[in-house]
Amino acid sequence: MWILYQLATALALTVAGPFLLARRGRHYLESLPGRLGRCREEASGERPLWIHAVSVGEAAVAATLARALPADLPLVVTTITPTGQARARAELAGRAAVCYLPFDLGFAVGRFFRRFRPRALVLAEGDLWPLVLERAKRAGLPVVVVNGRVSDRTFPRLLRLRPLARRLFRRVDVFSVQTSADRERLLELGIPATRIAVTGNLKYDTAEPEPRPDLERRLAALADGRPILVAGSTMAGEEGAVIEALRRLGGGERALAVIAPRHPERFDEVAGLLRAAGLATARRSALPESGRPDAVLLDSLGELSGLYRLAAAAFIGGTLVPTGGHNPLEAARFGVPVAVGPSMENFREMAELFDRAGAWRRVEDARALGRAWESWLADPAAAARVGAAGAAIVEANRGALARTLALLAPVLDGVSPAAG
Repeated sequence: MWILYQLATALALTVAGPFLLARRGRHYLESLPGRLGRCREEASGERPLWIHAVSVGEAAVAATLARALPADLPLVVTTITPTGQARARAELAGRAAVCYLPFDLGFAVGRFFRRFRPRALVLAEGDLWPLVLERAKRAGLPVVVVNGRVSDRTFPRLLRLRPLARRLFRRVDVFSVQTSADRERLLELGIPATRIAVTGNLKYDTAEPEPRPDLERRLAALADGRPILVAGSTMAGEEGAVIEALRRLGGGERALAVIAPRHPERFDEVAGLLRAAGLATARRSALPESGRPDAVLLDSLGELSGLYRLAAAAFIGGTLVPTGGHNPLEAARFGVPVAVGPSMENFREMAELFDRAGAWRRVEDARALGRAWESWLADPAAAARVGAAGAAIVEANRGALARTLALLAPVLDGVSPAAG
């Protein structure tokens, strides 16, 4: 069975490889040695705890957890995406070895295990790879999912493949999940209740990003007294709406837009969209000391979360297109009024809290986004009330970290964990 699985995986990589390299090669080629199990970094000690995080959001969760663990506990953190790698390196420099997750092929996974000999595997939000889990269980490693969730998109697929999902899930000792709804879905998939614990969402406990004084000073100088509007983690099809919303405000004369595409391979594409719209644009990678641009393209990794502190208002990308949404807490924590589109399925419970509290504005298109930004710029007191409601939600929902650490305590003591 494992030979067939690896052959299928190798075939999929062979077929998909040229397309991925053509579209994203500049950003993904550097990950290839790591994906083959050749991590260049060293853990700070023997038998590190292994934390796996897929991309940016999970890397932030991993960093939150890592900071709370004993300082003498060696760590290795893996990601899959370059953006996740950049976030992990920025937040865990000197604290953890940061590597790419090896491809789910025997030679690559085996090379990684021989390199680090991890003591346990912690999966942020539940990225489950069959061969990695099989090798972990063969080595006697406890495996724990933290901040787990079962999304609306994933759940129907898992139900259709329930026998296969059950075989995969039985290699996980404990599922620490965000909500009771996640727990119910796991129960429906056949996971015993004794292996599931509801601990809350670690994203609420994420530490405030470190200020970047030089960058913040330069952006403030370029704003030249104008309010700064941040459009973060935008996806294909959304930058046009942001550009149109800015035009409806009066363009760069009214505000400085900072636009941060979610995926780095789209930086040049978005720069072209801004130029085609007639917006004077500065790129973060070549940021001038002076001038008065209409927009700044944040073509860098790991800086967006801290820049929300400069925003008069924000738009959270991945919400006007049907991707399931992105995390609004990075902006809300600074009391920034936030606009989001209709797609927030991956953050359903969080979205319900924000909806009930009036802690953001739902927008369906560029016209509505422009109206939201216009109303907040015209009425700073109303904007402050919306922002304060969001910040209050962040503060009120902290506590998942302490519950997660209690669940992990048996793992750190070298004992297989059990949820009580």
